[in-house]
Amino acid sequence: MRDRFRDLEGPLAIRKKDVVLMATVSSFEGLAHPTRSELRQFAELFMPLFQASSDEARRQAVAALSQSKTIPPAVALFIGSQPIAIAAPFLTASQAIDDDILIIIARSQGTAHARAIVSRDSLSPKVIDALVALRHSEPRQTAPAAVAEEPAEALALPPTGASMEAADFVERLASEEAMRERIKGLARHLGRNDGNRLGLRTLSDIQEALLVRFARAREAESFATALADALSASRWLAERIMLDLSGQQLATTLTSLGMGFLDAVFVLERLYRHLAEPQHNVTRAWMVLDALDPEECHQRVEAWRRADSYTYKPEDQARTEQAAASAPNAVRQVPPARDIRIVGRR
Repeated sequence: MRDRFRDLEGPLAIRKKDVVLMATVSSFEGLAHPTRSELRQFAELFMPLFQASSDEARRQAVAALSQSKTIPPAVALFIGSQPIAIAAPFLTASQAIDDDILIIIARSQGTAHARAIVSRDSLSPKVIDALVALRHSEPRQTAPAAVAEEPAEALALPPTGASMEAADFVERLASEEAMRERIKGLARHLGRNDGNRLGLRTLSDIQEALLVRFARAREAESFATALADALSASRWLAERIMLDLSGQQLATTLTSLGMGFLDAVFVLERLYRHLAEPQHNVTRAWMVLDALDPEECHQRVEAWRRADSYTYKPEDQARTEQAAASAPNAVRQVPPARDIRIVGRR
């Protein structure tokens, strides 16, 4: 009599478990809006079946769930904690993982999982801050040294699997280092002390709200009027700033006036559509603002205001001169003789 337990360990039994796992995943994908009870049932069924299935079935199940919009948090944490060869597609593409679970996985699973999270299309400031704070240890640089120490005969041979793997490792190191620097650049604005505005021209809450509102509605005329009021300058200067289609001058102005970083990004994206294009997981407007130095922005905007005050004649002064020029002649006549004090000689 065959051992039943041995039979369960056979390839046929494993294939049956693979089929059940994929059937469970397919059934869950068919639920447009799963209820809380259905989410709980799926979590209870999925994890035991996943552990009992083959690696190929696990990869297929993870790839399928990476496209699902709703996944139980326990399942998301379970998949994200699997070896990186299985969890990578899920960590990279799934939109069903919330920020807290991403941070837990990055902190608990190590460098490889954190790098997979970094490669996501979009990251919230909260996750970026957590990734930068991790300060993962640098990868060991032993592979390049090992390749350099190989004898000449080995280098002359056709590339083997090991040498190709070492070359891929070196290329991956360079890519990961570039990604690390990019994350630090994205998170640099979080450390700025934008609250210290002593002695600087600063937007009031109402002025900032008006600028955001006019940008949202793309009302360029009203935005120029509000910007001139915030600068205490002429409308001509505000229009000149907005006519810079690169958005660099307006970004400099908003930074100098102390507008919030995310509000400034929104304003630039609405007024200059090309700045809303994605670049390095953020928009071009984000990159433009992040590259600015606040002190340089203050100096440049003050120079613009001084030049504006030299070249622009205020409207009140123009009205006064016009009124004086059109005044009646009687006003400018010599006063009557009786009103003139005559000083005679003694």
